[in-house]
Amino acid sequence: MAFYEHTVMTRQDVSAQQAEALNDTIKVLIEENGGRVAKIEYWGLRNLTYRVKKNRKAHYSLLALDAPPAAMAEVERQLSINEDVLRWLTVRVEQLDLELSPLLARRERERERERERGPRFEDEAAA
Repeated sequence: MAFYEHTVMTRQDVSAQQAEALNDTIKVLIEENGGRVAKIEYWGLRNLTYRVKKNRKAHYSLLALDAPPAAMAEVERQLSINEDVLRWLTVRVEQLDLELSPLLARRERERERERERGPRFEDEAAA
């Protein structure tokens, strides 16, 4: 089996739950075809640099996969049929990177800073 990083962009009209349901569908397809999903990251609704199929925003997801090529072909076939999917990119990699992506790592650092600061000044004035 080979290692892949798979990124999916879904339409902005779709809810976050529907975008994550698509990730679950991909996971089931991979597992049915003898592969495994090592990591799923939902990056959320993000602005696009340019319009893609008349959309200015898209829900992004990143999946780290260990799957046979036939499984990836089936996933890509299913994504090409799905009207909610704007684009996808599958890249074969030498090894899977199971750490948080830089995007999510930055969000986690920001949350940690907020927790360390404690309540905001406005919250203290209201109390």
